[in-house]
Amino acid sequence: MSALITNTSEQLIITDPAVERIKSLLVKEHRPDAGLRLYISGGGCAGMSYGMSIDDSVAADDAVVRTKGVKVIVDKLSLIYLRGSKIDYVENLQTSGFQIENPNAASSCGCGLSFKATKDASTQAKSLSENS
Repeated sequence: MSALITNTSEQLIITDPAVERIKSLLVKEHRPDAGLRLYISGGGCAGMSYGMSIDDSVAADDAVVRTKGVKVIVDKLSLIYLRGSKIDYVENLQTSGFQIENPNAASSCGCGLSFKATKDASTQAKSLSENS
């Protein structure tokens, strides 16, 4: 059974444009019951990178944010780095795509696809990794 994020400090904020884009991606992929998996991986020009994929499965230790008919799935390690983040979808003349406003990022690269975590988030993630 997946955990539903309820604590305000752990919540992800999914904007209406992001919800609509997720819905359209699920329809396009013919996977209406799937969700958007949001994760963090090492690499990128600032040290850590954001990743997203359409996912049908939810692991026992995943957190699931359900909002306005869509679900966003986050593994527990990534959640440490994403806690309190706002996920938006922007489409204008210069760019289109998901954008993440992350309060746990000490700095970001110019493209917005990677970041350096704050010391607090890094310490929490290291502790979780050591205790797993």
